Amino acid sequence: MKNNGTKPPNILFIMSDDHAVQAISALNRDRVQLNQTPNLDRIADEGCVFKNSFCCNSICTPSRASILTGKHSLQNGVLTLSDSLADDQVTFAGLLKEAGYTTALVGKWHLNCEPKAEDFDFWEVLPGQGCYYNPDYLVPGGTVRREGYVTDITTDTMLNWLETGRDQEKPFLACLQFKAPHRPWMPPPRHYHLYDGHTFPEPENLRDDYRNRCDVLKRNKMEIAKHMTWNTDLKVHDAGPNQSRLESFPETYGEYEWGRMTPEQLKAWNDAYDARGAFVRSHEMSDEEFESWSYQAYVTDYLRVIAAVDDNVGRALQYLKDSDLEDNTIVIYCADQGFYLGEHRWFDKRWMFEESMQMPLMIRWPGKIKAGATYEQLVQNIDYAPTLLEACGVDVPESMHGTSLLRVIEDGSSIHEDLYYHYYLHGGHGVPAHDGVRSMRYKLLHYYTQGEFNLFDLEEDPMEMSSLHDDPAYADILADMMQRYERARKQYDIPKEYGPEGTFAPM
Repeated sequence: MKNNGTKPPNILFIMSDDHAVQAISALNRDRVQLNQTPNLDRIADEGCVFKNSFCCNSICTPSRASILTGKHSLQNGVLTLSDSLADDQVTFAGLLKEAGYTTALVGKWHLNCEPKAEDFDFWEVLPGQGCYYNPDYLVPGGTVRREGYVTDITTDTMLNWLETGRDQEKPFLACLQFKAPHRPWMPPPRHYHLYDGHTFPEPENLRDDYRNRCDVLKRNKMEIAKHMTWNTDLKVHDAGPNQSRLESFPETYGEYEWGRMTPEQLKAWNDAYDARGAFVRSHEMSDEEFESWSYQAYVTDYLRVIAAVDDNVGRALQYLKDSDLEDNTIVIYCADQGFYLGEHRWFDKRWMFEESMQMPLMIRWPGKIKAGATYEQLVQNIDYAPTLLEACGVDVPESMHGTSLLRVIEDGSSIHEDLYYHYYLHGGHGVPAHDGVRSMRYKLLHYYTQGEFNLFDLEEDPMEMSSLHDDPAYADILADMMQRYERARKQYDIPKEYGPEGTFAPM
């Protein structure tokens, strides 16, 4: 499987932000499909799908650092949203460049520093979260503003580099990284009316009451019917009799998106979304009606934004085909973590529950990966860097925690008995710092700031609705998972301050 030929493979690494596994049709053929993603499905159908791909810290900046470095958060130094990736951290991009690749990164970066020249020959990245409309991009030495829709512009820029900007004599690493579908879920005009009149099925646990698990779940601040905002999240600027249910950002927050629009763009937006506001103002909703309405409005916009991602994945794949590059190009699609689409009443991510820990991962490599292959083995975002290095014939540093996925692809090997997870950003959206381990069937969570463990049997309880940590029938399983947990903490040198002996603000 490792490249032994004279022509190393190119790499098109496509990453979105907060793309839920539930929102890719190729990953949901055995359950209810919310949407159709034909271009993303091509990667799966012409390549492979990893059904059990997970992150080690479900929050944007840390997950991106783990993908680049192949290390868990504590060892790469990026634990929370405010941490920066240090210059001395070795990345797979830098190692590929050193090995003779020409490298580029365009789009969402979000690592609180500029990309290093040692890693990327070309880069043009969004500052922070970036904007959907008329976005600014950081470039070496300054900032440029580009008119249009961010997902389209990011793709335009990368395709232009592939066509005219790269060294054609070298293999390439092209990191095409979308802001979408990150909050506030603003679609392009061509998708303003996508799903009009459609009703999406509600998750079974949309009205989760948080019983039978740690009490801290009840203190979350990420429920769609309580903690979203009217104007930014639900796109309603005057909710009439329902206004007091949710917050609205100050008017200055409009500068983040609506204030950037041209008059023509703003008119098109208002023409499309005025009907939503009119409906909300028409009558006072009951609690249940409002939760269902909020869910539908949220998921509609989220999936409209996904449609734009799918459009541009299709453009990138078509470019490879038209340029005679597809046969020798590895195409990877992933997100930086998963996302809640109403499960447990939630939006956002962070918790170690399946919807945010699980990441989409699909890889196409013609002639090397069997088309339509599906792998059930446990894999993690720390495995991406070793995989790409090995595929390109570059030695994998011993400092990387991950293991190459080529072993899985070649002979079906299992590379992890269990996966370690650690969320460090204590308090954001009401989510405490916590860690845990996941095996193929069981998951142990340690809410160490609360002094409580939860245990889930994912085969019997896939929605994670009831903890079994105090069930005598699961005593042996709990003991085994505790051993796995302690072994993982020791393996990754997790100090006691990130555990029961730490000091954390009350929640």
